[in-house]
Amino acid sequence: MADATDIPAWIALFIGLYSLAAAVGEFRVPGTWAAMVEDLAQRPGLSFLTGVFVLSLGAAIYLVTPWRPGDWLAVAVSVVGGACVVEGLLLLAAGDRFMDFARRLMGRGSTAWAGFAALFGAAALFTALSRLQTL
Repeated sequence: MADATDIPAWIALFIGLYSLAAAVGEFRVPGTWAAMVEDLAQRPGLSFLTGVFVLSLGAAIYLVTPWRPGDWLAVAVSVVGGACVVEGLLLLAAGDRFMDFARRLMGRGSTAWAGFAALFGAAALFTALSRLQTL
């Protein structure tokens, strides 16, 4: 079992891996993210299930991350968990409006967003690996 002080680093590691994999997927097949947003916008059941999943994942991240004000990574991971909770609630309460907002936010710049996701993923991985004491 992971030490409590390492939990934020492990979560950052997996968020970084997720972010990098998603970016690679978008770079390989541009427009995939826009198609996913369209699917969510057109299928209320899928939007509801996604909201439940994102809410649950965000709650789990928030609840397992120890709150230590002096540890910026623990605070950042807690904020990410809280943001996931809010996103899940928005998908459940107003999925159609939230997806309209997501469409406008994404626009046609999915490659730029993928570049941002790749940079964020690399930074999260670097941060996580510099914190973890692995042999």
